[in-house]
Amino acid sequence: MGQGRGRGRGGRFINKSTIECFKCHKLGHFQYECPSWDGKANYAEVDGEEDEMLLMAFTDDDHEKLLMVLTGNEKGEEVWFLDSGCSNHMCGNKSWFSTLDEEFRHSVKLGNNYQLKVMGKGNVSVQIDGRAHTITDVYYVSDLRTNLFSIGQLVEKGCEVLMKQRACKLYHPNLGLIMESKMTTNRLFKIVATKNPKNAASKCLQVATTDEFQLWHRRYGHLNYNGLRTLKYQNMVKGIPHLKTTEVAGKCVSCLVGKQHRESIPKKSMWRSSRRLQLIHSDLCGPISPASISDKKYILTFIDDYSRKVWIYFLSNKSETFVLFTRFKSLVERETGETLVCLRTDRGGEYMSNEFKSFCDEMGISRQLTTAFTPQQNGVAERKNRTIMNMVRCILNDKEVPRRFWPEAAKWAVHVLNRSSTSVLKEKTPEEMWSGVKPTVDYFRVFGCLAHVHVPDQRRKKLDDKSTTCVLIGVRSESKGYRLYNPVSQKVVTSRDVVFKEEKGWDWEKKSGETNEEQLIWEDCDAEMEQSEDASLSQDTEEANPENGDPPSPDLPSPQAVTPDPQSFQVQRIRRQPAYLQSYTTGEELSEEEEEDMSYYLMFASMEDPLTVLPNGAKKIGVKWVYKTKLNEKGEVDKYKARLVAKGYAQQQGIDYNEVFAPVARWDTIRMLIALAAQEGWCIYQLDVKSAFLHGELSEDVYEEQPQGYIKRGEENKVYKLKKALYGLKQAPRAWYSRIEAYFTKEGFQRCEYEHTLFVKTREGNKILIVSLYVDDLIFTGNDMSMLENFKSSMKEEFDMTDLGKMKYFLGVEVIQDADGIFIHQKKYAGELLEMFNLQNANEVKNPIVPGTRFSREGDGGKVDPTLYKKLIGSLMYITSTRPDLMYVVCLLSRYMANPSDQHMQAAKRVLRYLKGTLGFGVFYKRGAVEELTVYTDSDYAGDIDDRRSTSGYAFLLSGGAVAWASKKQPVVTLSTTEAEFVAAAYCACQCVWMRRILEEFGLEQSGSTTIMCDNSSAIKLSKNPVLHGRSKHIDVRFHFLRDLTKDGVVKLVHCGTNEQIADILTKPLKLEVFVRLREKLGVCERLN
Repeated sequence: MGQGRGRGRGGRFINKSTIECFKCHKLGHFQYECPSWDGKANYAEVDGEEDEMLLMAFTDDDHEKLLMVLTGNEKGEEVWFLDSGCSNHMCGNKSWFSTLDEEFRHSVKLGNNYQLKVMGKGNVSVQIDGRAHTITDVYYVSDLRTNLFSIGQLVEKGCEVLMKQRACKLYHPNLGLIMESKMTTNRLFKIVATKNPKNAASKCLQVATTDEFQLWHRRYGHLNYNGLRTLKYQNMVKGIPHLKTTEVAGKCVSCLVGKQHRESIPKKSMWRSSRRLQLIHSDLCGPISPASISDKKYILTFIDDYSRKVWIYFLSNKSETFVLFTRFKSLVERETGETLVCLRTDRGGEYMSNEFKSFCDEMGISRQLTTAFTPQQNGVAERKNRTIMNMVRCILNDKEVPRRFWPEAAKWAVHVLNRSSTSVLKEKTPEEMWSGVKPTVDYFRVFGCLAHVHVPDQRRKKLDDKSTTCVLIGVRSESKGYRLYNPVSQKVVTSRDVVFKEEKGWDWEKKSGETNEEQLIWEDCDAEMEQSEDASLSQDTEEANPENGDPPSPDLPSPQAVTPDPQSFQVQRIRRQPAYLQSYTTGEELSEEEEEDMSYYLMFASMEDPLTVLPNGAKKIGVKWVYKTKLNEKGEVDKYKARLVAKGYAQQQGIDYNEVFAPVARWDTIRMLIALAAQEGWCIYQLDVKSAFLHGELSEDVYEEQPQGYIKRGEENKVYKLKKALYGLKQAPRAWYSRIEAYFTKEGFQRCEYEHTLFVKTREGNKILIVSLYVDDLIFTGNDMSMLENFKSSMKEEFDMTDLGKMKYFLGVEVIQDADGIFIHQKKYAGELLEMFNLQNANEVKNPIVPGTRFSREGDGGKVDPTLYKKLIGSLMYITSTRPDLMYVVCLLSRYMANPSDQHMQAAKRVLRYLKGTLGFGVFYKRGAVEELTVYTDSDYAGDIDDRRSTSGYAFLLSGGAVAWASKKQPVVTLSTTEAEFVAAAYCACQCVWMRRILEEFGLEQSGSTTIMCDNSSAIKLSKNPVLHGRSKHIDVRFHFLRDLTKDGVVKLVHCGTNEQIADILTKPLKLEVFVRLREKLGVCERLN
C-alpha cells in the first residue's frame, strides 16, 4: 500500500499514513478530507459499526496476583505490557491521559468472550528510561487492570519491533532504539513508565476547553452542539476555535429551562399479551351531548390486549364505572374460564376510588396507570374510543338518524369493528381471536335503513296490517334477532322476520316532527380531571354484552397497541360549567354597586391599618371570591351574592384554632315554634344577617393574603391581619355565635338551657318575644307588636340586616301563614329532587312502600352504585322535615347504604314516584287547636330480618299537626313484644321530657302528665309496677328510666286501640286505606292553590 505525502507547516513533508482522521478515526487523511462528511449539516456519529476487537492478553487469577506484585511501585510508576494480541493501546487509569475524548465509545473482547466498554480515546504522555514519549490513540478502558501497548499499532505507526534472545526492542525510523524490555519469568514483556509532568497542564487545558465551549455556546444564544460543530467543520464562519463537548455541555441549565421537551413515546408497544385477559385496556369517554333517551352520557370500553375485542357500556355518570367493571370481570372470566390479570387505565377519579382500589387488591388484579397528563400511555383505549365516535358520526349521518340514538349506533359500531380486520392481528378478526370461531356477517344490514317487520298473528286482528315500518338500530345480544325502532309508537321491537330496504331511510323531520340539527358533541375525559357530576336515576344501565356465535358483541380494532399522536386528541371541545356550579355566576352579571360592596369585606374584616408584613413563623391563609345566584321559593332570581371565602382547609387544629363547635336550631324546635304561633294566631317574621360571619371577633392571630382584584401595587408581599372572621375559617361559626349570644344577653334575652339557639324575652303583662337562630337566619314571633318592631330596629342598628318580612321560605321549607293556621311544605325541593333523578315524568303511586315488604342486606338483583344510592337517600332524608309519612321508608332504606342492591334502588324510586303524586303535601298547624301535647309510640317487633331487632317510632302532635317524629331501629334485640314496646316508650319519654321543657320556655306549660298512647297493655303495666319480673329482669337499666318518669307524674302511658295508633305509620308498611287515614291524623295534607 502506498503512503500519501503532503506538505505541512514550515514546508516540511508529512507522512499521511500516520495521520488519523478525527471524523472517521481512520488513517491516511485529515478530517477536512474525510469522505464521510457527505456535505451534511446535521450528522450523528454511529458507534459500534465495526466488529469488536479481540484482546488476546488475558490472565487467570494467578497471573493477576503476579501482575499486582509487578505493578506495585512506590514511585508512582506503572507497568505497561507489550502485547501482540492487543488490537489497540489500552489504559485503565484515566489520570495517565494528557488528552481524552470521552465521547468516543467502543467495546473490546477478552479471550474468555468477556466484553469491556471503551469509555474514551486520547493520548498518553509517559517517560521511559528518562525519555518522554507521547502515545497516541490509546483506548481508555475503565475496567482494565493492566496497561497495554499494542505491537500491531506501533508497527502501523512506522516503528520496528525486534524480539531476540529473550528481549524485545522497539526502533523508531528517525530516533533509533526507543524502548527495550526483557522477558519476565512468566514470558511477558513489561515496560516500567512514569507519568509525564506535563499532564497537569493538559488537564488545565481540558478545563479551558470546556469553559471555551460553554462560552461559545452562550455567545451563539445557546445553539446546540451539532450546530456549533457544523459551523466549525464546514467552514461556514471564521473565528470559532476547535470545540470539544463534555457531559457538562449537555446539562446547560438555561437550555433545560428554555428548551426541555417531553421524552418521545414509542409508536409501538414492546410487549403483547400471550393469552386472553392477561391485560385489559379501559377508558371512559364523555360527556356526550345530547344525552340518550335513557339519559346516558358516557361510554366505557374494555379492550382485551390479546384479541383486541372490545366491550362497551353506557353510563349516566362516572360513578357507575366500578359496578360495570365488576360485571365485566364476572362476564369474561366465566366465559373464558381464565382470570383477569392486569388492568391499564388513566388516573381518572372513576378508576382511583378507594372502592375500586380495594376490589382490585382483593381480586389480585394488578394496575397500570398512566403518568399525569400522558394519555398516550393508554393509547389503545384512547384510540378505540375515537374510532368508535368517528364511526358513530358516519352511521348517524348516512341515514340522518337523530343524534339521541348515538348509543345504538355506538353499540352497532363496536359489533362491526369486532368483526373487522386490524393491523395488530394477522389474518384474524378480534372475534375469532377471542372465541376461536370465524364470525359470520351475512346478517349485516345498513344501520338506520327502513325495515318492514312482520306482525305476529297473536298481535293483530283479521283485517290489520301484517307488517309495520320500522328503523334498524342494531341486533340483539341475547337472541338472534334485529332490534328495530318504531318511530310512530316510539317503541323498540325485536324480530327476525324482517324485509329491509337498505337504500332508504326514515324521514324523521316530516313524519316524526324531529329535527336533526343538534350536533353530536363528545368530550374525551382527561386522565387527571376529577370533576363531580350530578348523578341521575334512569332506566337500567344500557350495555352491550358479548355473545357467543353470530349475534352481536362489541369491539373495535386498534392498530398494534399503537400510541396515538397527541395532536389527534386536540378535538374541538365545548367547555361547560360543572353541574355543582350551575347556581354560581362568574361575576360579570354584577352591577357596579354590587362590585363596590366587595370592598366592604376588606374594610370590615381587617385592621384600621390592614396591610402588614407576615411575621416570622406565621402562616397566611389564601382567599377566593365566590359568586352565587340566590333563588327564592318560586325558583326566581332573588339576588346575586359575592362572598370572600378563606381557604380554611389549610388550618390545623391546636395551631390555628382551638374550638369550632357552634349550635344550630333543631327542626323539632322550629316546628314547635310554628305550631305555637299558629295556635296563638301570631305571625312569624324572618331576618337575614348580611355576611354574618364577618361580625364574629377572632381571638387568634389570622393572616390572609390580598384578594384577587384588590392587590396593592408595591405591597404585593404584604398580608391582612384579621380582627373579624371570614367565611371558610374553621372558627368562624363559633365566633359568630359568641357575638350574637352576647348581643341577646345584652338586650335582656334569656337563653334556653335545653336549646342554645332559642332565646326568649318576657315583659310584664305576659308579653313574650321568641327568637330561633340558625346560623345567620333568624325567625322570631311574639304576642306584642311593639316588642317585635323594637327588636327588629335594634338588630338593624347592631348588624347589617335584611328584613324578609313574614316567614315564607326558611332553609328550603316553604311557609304559608293565613287566618286558618300555618302550612309548611317543600314542593320546590321535591320538584328539584324528581328532576335531579330524572323521574319528573314517572308514573305516580299512592303509597311509598308496598304493604308487607321486607328488605335484607343482600337484597334481590345485582348491586347498584353506592354513591348514587347514598345521594338519593340523603336527598329524601331532608324532605322528611315536613313529610312524616316518608319517615319510615326513608329510614328503612338508609340501613342498606353500604351495599345497596336493585331491590333497594327500586324501593327508593318508588318513594320518588309517591312524592310526585304528593308534591304539594306538607304539615298544617291549625289556629286555636288543643294546647296539650299528644304523643303516640309504637314498635314493630323483630322487623329486621337480618339481626331481628325491632323498630321504634313516635309522633308528637300539637295544634293539630305533628311537630316531632322518628323511626329508628332499636339498639338491642328484644325477647317479646312487651319488651319492644317498653324500649320504644322509653325513647319516646326522653323526647317528651325535652319537649315539655321547650314548651315551658315558650310559656306553654303542660298541666299534669303528658299522655303517651301505647297499644300494648303489658308495657303499660310494666311502666307502673315491676310486674312480670321473670320476663323483664334482663331489660337494661336505662330503659327503666320510664318507670321513674311515670312515678313522678311527668308522663303517663295510656292504652289505645291499634286502629288509632298513629305511630304505626312510622314502624311498618301499611295497607293503603290505613296509611291514608293515619297520614291525615298526622296533619299531612295539601293546602296549595
